[in-house]
Amino acid sequence: MNKIRKFRRFARTVMAATFCCLASFSAMAETFMQINEVQPGMTGYAKTVAHGRDIETFPVEILGIMKNGGPSGDLILARFSGPLIEETGGIAQGMSGSPVYIDDKLVGAIAYGWSFTKSRMGMITPIADMVKLWNNLTREEIPDFNARETQLIPIATPLMASGFDGASMEWLKGKLKSYNFQPVDTASAGDDDTAFPLQAGSSVAAAFVDGDMRLGAIGTVTYVDDNNIVAFGHPFLKRGSINYFMHNAYIFTIVNNLDSSFKLGSIGAEIGKIDQDRGSGIAGEYGMTAPGIPVTITVTDRDTQRSQTKRVKIIEDNELTPVLAATSVYNTVNKTIDRRGGGTATFTYKIRSADGTEKDITRHNMYYSEDNINEKSIDEIYNVLDILKHNEFIKYPVLSVDMEMSVTQAKQSARIIDATATPVVVSPGDTIYFKVKIHPYRGEDEIRDMSFTVPQDQPLGDMVLEVRGGGIVPLPYLIQKQQYNLTDEILERLRTYKDFSDLKKKIEGEDSNNQIVIEILEQNVSMVNDEKTKATKVKIEGKEPVKPNKELLKPKKHLLNDGDEDEAVKATVDTPYIVKGDGQITIKVMTPAKRDAEIAKRKKSHQEGKVSLAESTEDDDDDISVKSENRSNGDKKDRSAAEKDKRPDGPDKEGTGGHDEASA
Repeated sequence: MNKIRKFRRFARTVMAATFCCLASFSAMAETFMQINEVQPGMTGYAKTVAHGRDIETFPVEILGIMKNGGPSGDLILARFSGPLIEETGGIAQGMSGSPVYIDDKLVGAIAYGWSFTKSRMGMITPIADMVKLWNNLTREEIPDFNARETQLIPIATPLMASGFDGASMEWLKGKLKSYNFQPVDTASAGDDDTAFPLQAGSSVAAAFVDGDMRLGAIGTVTYVDDNNIVAFGHPFLKRGSINYFMHNAYIFTIVNNLDSSFKLGSIGAEIGKIDQDRGSGIAGEYGMTAPGIPVTITVTDRDTQRSQTKRVKIIEDNELTPVLAATSVYNTVNKTIDRRGGGTATFTYKIRSADGTEKDITRHNMYYSEDNINEKSIDEIYNVLDILKHNEFIKYPVLSVDMEMSVTQAKQSARIIDATATPVVVSPGDTIYFKVKIHPYRGEDEIRDMSFTVPQDQPLGDMVLEVRGGGIVPLPYLIQKQQYNLTDEILERLRTYKDFSDLKKKIEGEDSNNQIVIEILEQNVSMVNDEKTKATKVKIEGKEPVKPNKELLKPKKHLLNDGDEDEAVKATVDTPYIVKGDGQITIKVMTPAKRDAEIAKRKKSHQEGKVSLAESTEDDDDDISVKSENRSNGDKKDRSAAEKDKRPDGPDKEGTGGHDEASA
């Protein structure tokens, strides 16, 4: 056994030494031809991989120089020929980065062609511009590509997808439309887990996702200097300083189609990191591990009892991380339940921060969809990651993401049909006890016991309590949203937070769809300023304040998580259902002395000390009728106006409330 171990160590040493020798030999053997030495009529050759890992060559003829035509400077116009070009029908996707040599000197990389043609002509990015990437470590972006010939485009880099299905890739493309991704479903090669050294002309992949699923772009290495490489000859996503995973690539074949040929290949072993993605290409370092985010996804189909756990590593990037994590979850859901259509998804996820456990985010929720539960199940994880990566307070490096989900085709929903509260006459600090009746979809009615503690600073008078499902917005706020045409986009733009701690608290404290919520429904604060509201006017930089628009929006706790307001007082209870429906109950808040007198009076007259959502408002001022979720807009406005007329104007001068004791 010891001999075997020694032999394995010796073999690894030999392999490492062999790679270093190859890389060093490649660097020593190649010299550069500067662009001012390149003349029309010169001939040379280019190198690329068309099958497997074998490097082939094809002839190149220089036609001219395009001054300042590329994103980093001049480009070289060339014609390509030979059996390989005839086979591919022109420059194929995946050939970008192919090194071009004249008199055995490295000129640059094939990088640009003409759109909608199987062209034998293209543009070469000079090698001098590409090696500058090794010294460019800032995040300052190079100006956008502005070639004078509008039909000149970078040769597309095929996005190879292994382990992903078509629906997941379509979702990814929809989220990243500006990149015009064209993912290609591909297979795996037998030696994908074996690391191979890179040299000029080798295939290389810049990967986003690694592990049980792989996703990345395949191109060609232009130049190797020790452990540093440059490739592609044009930007991939032009993300500047970045951390893609550098992988080997194996080419199965070149696929010809009517639009453009492309290399079909597999993403092999991880061998380094790509840390620059700019106008003249990509650059990276062999042997260095790129930081990534481990994502673990467990999905269980409760109908078939099938369960899958997938583990991937995704790149850290403000724009790409949320999409890649959600796509990986979406794909795992699709492959586990193996169907399309509606259903209920229940999930818990944890997003861990690399900057400490106090910044970790944990959430639990349920969603139902009639049409596509697969896609609905990933909305929240995408949105939360997007908020975290783009928050205005701190940089948020993600240490890991863990998600557990169960899916069933059944509709797990319930509707609030009634609730009773006792007592109905209280003082600040008292506890009110509720029995909330819910009707599960095609099931028997159930009762949930809840309690709500009246805030110590609650004003005297009527207190309206909203009883609702966790995903329901109270009716008065929906009416105001409609009245003032408040779109979700407007509300999102008005959303503010005090600091990151406030943001984290609001994310984790957001109501879940499977909760029953009891909270105070604000009566005296509108979503907009009316004419009587005085707004504070501030003088800034010597400019006179502008008179505020009387319909200026101001944040509300039920629609906007405004970090400057007090925390909403509420009680919640979890259920195994997505809870729909809402209604209001009016409670009288009095001083302790008046409360006790009122309770004694009610006992003497044999009045019940409780109130129900289902009781009529016409019989007792203490009650507000049920608010069904199936109302017409006209009914909503009429009822809201009627309820507003019945509400008190506020506490009287003695602080006893809007009604005196006798009429309570």
